[in-house]
Amino acid sequence: MLVTLKEVLADAQKKHYAVGLFNTVNQEMLRAVIAAAEQEKSPVIIGTAEVLLPYGPLELIAGSLIEQAKKASVPVVIHFDHGLSYEATVQALHLGFSSVMFDGSTYSYDENIARTQEIVKLAHTLGASVEAELGHVGVTEDSTEAGCEDLYTNPQEALNFVEKTNVDALAIAIGTAHGKYLVKPKLDINRLKLIRSTVDTPLVLHGGSGLSDDDFRNCIHEGIAKVNIFTDLTLAALSTMKAALLEENMSYVELINKTVDGIKEETVKKMRLFGSNGHA
Repeated sequence: MLVTLKEVLADAQKKHYAVGLFNTVNQEMLRAVIAAAEQEKSPVIIGTAEVLLPYGPLELIAGSLIEQAKKASVPVVIHFDHGLSYEATVQALHLGFSSVMFDGSTYSYDENIARTQEIVKLAHTLGASVEAELGHVGVTEDSTEAGCEDLYTNPQEALNFVEKTNVDALAIAIGTAHGKYLVKPKLDINRLKLIRSTVDTPLVLHGGSGLSDDDFRNCIHEGIAKVNIFTDLTLAALSTMKAALLEENMSYVELINKTVDGIKEETVKKMRLFGSNGHA
């Protein structure tokens, strides 16, 4: 069933588990994530990000994402992740996404608020949820960003931000980065605790791929209700494909199904780790 981000995160925050966002760029990833969610009886968030649109344009994938969500036996949020432009974020809303993230983290604090307010007003009118980002989650390849505390989320600014924007979820920066980690990240769990004690809005952890199981458990224990995963799914797909190609007489159709199985297995691991299994 198709639901909003606000609906699934309210239960996750109340019961102290996290719901995974698994970004997908093709049918194989979509099939795998839906199958994992139904097997584990877990709510799930599926979508794509603006930076991934060259691999799967919104107008081509929106229909299949939304159709599969409606058919699913578990709650499924269709989410547009890291909307960097007003135009793409609005397009996702008009195509029927039940949730969008507007990422204004590269703007000034006041401009981030102003731009986010515009998206929230439109999304809530259409019955969709909005996630925003405060602070800035870096990229693992950029040593000038990864682990830079000046980019971390300020708790008091977070409180003011959610009060002024009325967002349904807030992505925070506590030391994670997007992509595959080159060195072990150092997470500021004390900052997370302070933000959680200051802000009632569900909190989101980006840059999750590559963190240790204990990292995830600690973050969820201290108040994270949504975790974003993409890189780990692509690594699982590549690993599965490489192993399958070593088998004799491997056909393309068989390769597709094995890839789905590999992505599904990784998704199931994450759902069990996040504690969302059994909560559908």
